[in-house]
Amino acid sequence: MPAMNSIDFTKMHGLGNDFVVIDCRAGGAAPDTDALRWIADRRRGVGFDQFLTIEPATAGADAFMRIHNPDGSEAEACGNGTRCVAALLMSDSGRQQVAIETLAGVLHCRRDADGQIAVDMGPVSIDWQSIPLATAVDSLHVMLPDAAYSDACCVAVGNPHAVFFVADADAVALAEVGPALETHPMFPARANIEFVSVIAPDRLRMRVWERAAGITQACGSGACASAVAAARRGLTGRQVSVVLDGGELGITWGDDDHVIMRGPTATSFTGVLDLGAAGAS
Repeated sequence: MPAMNSIDFTKMHGLGNDFVVIDCRAGGAAPDTDALRWIADRRRGVGFDQFLTIEPATAGADAFMRIHNPDGSEAEACGNGTRCVAALLMSDSGRQQVAIETLAGVLHCRRDADGQIAVDMGPVSIDWQSIPLATAVDSLHVMLPDAAYSDACCVAVGNPHAVFFVADADAVALAEVGPALETHPMFPARANIEFVSVIAPDRLRMRVWERAAGITQACGSGACASAVAAARRGLTGRQVSVVLDGGELGITWGDDDHVIMRGPTATSFTGVLDLGAAGAS
């Protein structure tokens, strides 16, 4: 039996976008910031892009999902994390559909016949105040004249995103330019940064610098934001495949403004977190 300072966890990923998931529906809470930072360490802890806590729902959902970044800060939305938690909840219940409450609202998920998990990320926001941006500008073309890259298309998919269209996303020095763009004064809540190349009218290549997490193999909300941005710019239609470092996601931006994201999930392993080791590391 785990000790009192230990927590059972499941390590999951969606296209390499990886998560530590704990279930607190019967009690408990996410570890404190110092412990989260220790768990996030890929040499001393477990490693994760986001730490996900399943909690009791408060409004018309099967569960509430709380999202922490590796630095301990909370995020509003995590598309691939939502799909992973949905896969867990559906496996536990035997159902093919679940509703997950987040800080960004209630997200409805389903398991398709091929086993892939789809999530309705809800309507996007393109108003500058909702994203949010620091000044009143058209979010279709947000110019950052003092930055390494300018002319972002900004979208909120539960959290803020700045999408930059480039000829070759793989040629961008993401580790160098990502931190400064994330914290640019135009983004008062910071922003997820996506670099996107258009491969075809229904296919995008995307690389991402995630707010408070850095470079990740995939970002579900970022893929949604990139698909919406490409459609807004007239570069693609409203249904695309987004090629990320870890694989592909299917994104549909419906006429009702909701964005549906679809892709695989996987469980890597389960284990027990010894929180007593956090203070000793």
